[in-house]
Amino acid sequence: MSAGPALFQPDSSIRRALVVVAHPDDIDFGMAGTMAVLTSHGVDVAYCLVTSGDAGGDDSTHTKEERAAIRESEQTAAAAEVGVTSLSFLHWPDGQVEPTLELRKAISRVIRHHQPDLVITQNPERNFDRIHASHPDHLAAGEATLRAVYPDARNPHAFPELLDDGFRPHTVTTVWVGGSTEPNLVVDITDTFERKVAALRRHVSQVGHREGLDEMMRAWALTNAATAGLAEGRLAETFRAINTA
Repeated sequence: MSAGPALFQPDSSIRRALVVVAHPDDIDFGMAGTMAVLTSHGVDVAYCLVTSGDAGGDDSTHTKEERAAIRESEQTAAAAEVGVTSLSFLHWPDGQVEPTLELRKAISRVIRHHQPDLVITQNPERNFDRIHASHPDHLAAGEATLRAVYPDARNPHAFPELLDDGFRPHTVTTVWVGGSTEPNLVVDITDTFERKVAALRRHVSQVGHREGLDEMMRAWALTNAATAGLAEGRLAETFRAINTA
């Protein structure tokens, strides 16, 4: 019988982290409790949003530009709830993300700028049991990020124009993939769960109408914790940790 996921223990090996996801609110649904854990232990966390959510999820009559501005503002407020103040938006069209060379270059630029020890991203593998977790933009953002981590961001011969702009190669040593069906790392978010929910509630355009949001998120976190073998009543988020040194 294989051992369950390892419990994350903060240490000095992670000083800077970069989170790359497709849409505003992706972090807060899946990872915000972990963001609060990291920032509370002094980790400098930055967010990179591939899109601004301009196609996203509500029945408003706003233009794409107006919706993007609203969702960027919501994500900025949500990030502040868990101690994150550094955000970048790549402005790819929502619903049209593909792991192209241009996106790999854009993410490589952000990696080289922030020089993180840890990159956290979305699962590039489709989950046929939870199809809503496998939005095409999520898959593409995860795949492009992994390609940017290896080999692009560390390779001086990849995208030489980045060198011309002063972005020196950087090797990311660890990646955590959220939403993995085979997690090997669990983060106990019992003490940061309320901050996660507070962050998620900042996305008023997306979840402002939802009843039972707290209960749904708690149920997910309880399931994660139980699956990872944590004590009854603990809350958790899980990841697939990958050594990318």
